[in-house]
Amino acid sequence: RQAQRGHLSLGELRVMSAIEQCRSAALGGHLLRCEDCHTEQIAYNSCRNRHCPKCQSLARAAWIERRQAELLDCEYFRVVFTVPEEIAAIAYQNKDVVYRILFRATAETLQTIAADPKHLGAEIGFFGILHTWGQTLQQHPHVHCVVPGGGLAPDSQRWISCAPNFFLPVRVLSRLFRRLFLESLE
Repeated sequence: RQAQRGHLSLGELRVMSAIEQCRSAALGGHLLRCEDCHTEQIAYNSCRNRHCPKCQSLARAAWIERRQAELLDCEYFRVVFTVPEEIAAIAYQNKDVVYRILFRATAETLQTIAADPKHLGAEIGFFGILHTWGQTLQQHPHVHCVVPGGGLAPDSQRWISCAPNFFLPVRVLSRLFRRLFLESLE
């Protein structure tokens, strides 16, 4: 906190404080007593903050279990689309516009290449998650996509699987993404 003084928002400071106080006397508590052996134990209240790893672990586990039940019985792939440092600087000043372009170019790239019979020849589904910072905490906009290893045939009557351990050619995806992104940015 000291090192980031002046750079943290009030909301971020509140989250840090909630997590620090979670399940401590600072938030109060209640007494648990066993009816049989009369053992007593103090249980401190939780912060219930959505960012708190202690409070949200059960909810997160339940959410993951529900999502896993929805998965298709196929291999999944992670595909990442990113922009160079020069574009990241533009994105920092024009977030709404550049992030929309990033998502649109990503979606169009995946759908176009997957639909091409030379590659997969199928209509795919996927979801993308925007990350705006890299591991070194530098501005680095990129979209992580989770894509099933196949899709519906053009007649929508059968599933077309991709090759094992291979979704789509990276160079083909890269070229189309770069062109679409730059055309939209222009």
